[in-house]
Amino acid sequence: MQAEQLKDVVVHALEDVKAKDVSIIDVRERTSVTDYMILASGTSNRHCRSLADSVVTEAKENGVRAANIEGANVSDWILVDLGDIVVHVMMPATREFYDLERLWRDAPDVGAAGSE
Repeated sequence: MQAEQLKDVVVHALEDVKAKDVSIIDVRERTSVTDYMILASGTSNRHCRSLADSVVTEAKENGVRAANIEGANVSDWILVDLGDIVVHVMMPATREFYDLERLWRDAPDVGAAGSE
Protein backbone atom coordinates (compact mmCIF):
# COMPACT_ATOMS: atom_id res chain seq x y z
CA MET A 1 0.00 0.00 0.00
CA GLN A 2 1.29 3.43 -0.95
CA ALA A 3 1.92 6.03 1.76
CA GLU A 4 -0.86 8.28 0.39
CA GLN A 5 -3.42 5.48 0.64
CA LEU A 6 -2.22 4.47 4.10
CA LYS A 7 -2.47 8.10 5.23
CA ASP A 8 -6.14 8.10 4.25
CA VAL A 9 -6.74 4.80 6.07
CA VAL A 10 -5.13 6.16 9.24
CA VAL A 11 -7.07 9.43 9.14
CA HIS A 12 -10.32 7.51 8.64
CA ALA A 13 -9.49 5.21 11.57
CA LEU A 14 -8.83 8.22 13.79
CA GLU A 15 -11.94 10.10 12.68
CA ASP A 16 -14.05 6.97 13.17
CA VAL A 17 -13.21 6.99 16.89
CA LYS A 18 -13.58 10.79 17.21
CA ALA A 19 -9.93 11.87 17.42
CA LYS A 20 -9.34 15.52 18.26
CA ASP A 21 -7.00 17.91 16.42
CA VAL A 22 -5.66 15.52 13.78
CA SER A 23 -2.58 16.92 12.05
CA ILE A 24 -0.79 15.38 9.06
CA ILE A 25 2.82 16.41 8.54
CA ASP A 26 4.74 15.55 5.36
CA VAL A 27 8.32 14.79 6.49
CA ARG A 28 9.58 13.16 3.27
CA GLU A 29 11.97 16.03 2.59
CA ARG A 30 13.19 16.13 6.22
CA THR A 31 13.89 12.50 7.14
CA SER A 32 14.32 9.09 5.57
CA VAL A 33 12.68 7.35 8.53
CA THR A 34 9.07 7.90 7.44
CA ASP A 35 6.96 9.82 4.91
CA TYR A 36 4.23 11.23 7.15
CA MET A 37 3.68 11.87 10.83
CA ILE A 38 0.09 11.99 11.94
CA LEU A 39 -0.72 13.47 15.33
CA ALA A 40 -4.04 13.18 17.12
CA SER A 41 -5.33 13.91 20.59
CA GLY A 42 -7.60 11.81 22.76
CA THR A 43 -9.87 12.97 25.55
CA SER A 44 -8.74 10.32 28.07
CA ASN A 45 -6.19 7.52 28.36
CA ARG A 46 -8.89 5.03 27.35
CA HIS A 47 -9.75 7.17 24.32
CA CYS A 48 -6.06 7.29 23.30
CA ARG A 49 -5.88 3.50 23.50
CA SER A 50 -9.05 3.21 21.39
CA LEU A 51 -7.61 5.57 18.79
CA ALA A 52 -4.37 3.59 18.55
CA ASP A 53 -6.28 0.29 18.42
CA SER A 54 -8.45 1.64 15.60
CA VAL A 55 -5.37 2.65 13.60
CA VAL A 56 -3.73 -0.76 14.09
CA THR A 57 -6.95 -2.62 13.19
CA GLU A 58 -7.73 -0.61 10.04
CA ALA A 59 -4.13 -0.77 8.84
CA LYS A 60 -4.11 -4.54 9.36
CA GLU A 61 -7.40 -4.88 7.46
CA ASN A 62 -5.66 -3.08 4.58
CA GLY A 63 -2.62 -5.36 4.64
CA VAL A 64 -0.27 -3.21 6.75
CA ARG A 65 1.02 -4.47 10.08
CA ALA A 66 2.36 -2.12 12.70
CA ALA A 67 6.14 -2.50 12.95
CA ASN A 68 6.04 -1.27 16.54
CA ILE A 69 3.65 0.16 19.12
CA GLU A 70 5.08 2.14 22.02
CA GLY A 71 3.36 3.56 25.08
CA ALA A 72 0.15 1.53 24.99
CA ASN A 73 0.53 0.69 28.70
CA VAL A 74 0.93 4.35 29.70
CA SER A 75 -1.59 5.75 27.18
CA ASP A 76 -0.78 9.45 27.44
CA TRP A 77 1.41 9.09 24.31
CA ILE A 78 1.05 6.09 22.06
CA LEU A 79 3.25 5.79 18.98
CA VAL A 80 2.18 3.45 16.17
CA ASP A 81 4.91 2.80 13.58
CA LEU A 82 3.41 1.77 10.26
CA GLY A 83 6.64 2.26 8.31
CA ASP A 84 5.70 5.00 5.84
CA ILE A 85 3.57 6.63 8.51
CA VAL A 86 4.22 7.18 12.21
CA VAL A 87 1.12 7.95 14.26
CA HIS A 88 1.34 9.82 17.58
CA VAL A 89 -1.79 9.63 19.73
CA MET A 90 -1.46 11.90 22.75
CA MET A 91 -3.34 13.44 25.61
CA PRO A 92 -3.64 17.21 25.01
CA ALA A 93 -1.26 18.15 27.88
CA THR A 94 1.40 15.73 26.60
CA ARG A 95 0.99 16.99 23.06
CA GLU A 96 1.32 20.58 24.20
CA PHE A 97 4.40 19.79 26.32
CA TYR A 98 6.34 18.00 23.55
CA ASP A 99 4.96 20.21 20.76
CA LEU A 100 5.98 17.97 17.86
CA GLU A 101 4.29 20.32 15.39
CA ARG A 102 6.79 23.03 16.39
CA LEU A 103 9.68 20.59 16.02
CA TRP A 104 8.60 19.86 12.44
CA ARG A 105 7.29 23.39 11.73
CA ASP A 106 9.26 23.71 8.48
CA ALA A 107 7.65 20.54 7.09
CA PRO A 108 4.43 21.01 5.13
CA ASP A 109 1.21 20.37 7.01
CA VAL A 110 -0.77 18.54 4.33
CA GLY A 111 -4.06 18.66 6.10
CA ALA A 112 -5.93 18.47 9.29
CA ALA A 113 -9.05 16.59 10.15
CA GLY A 114 -11.27 15.75 13.07
CA SER A 115 -10.72 19.14 14.70
CA GLU A 116 -13.94 19.04 16.65
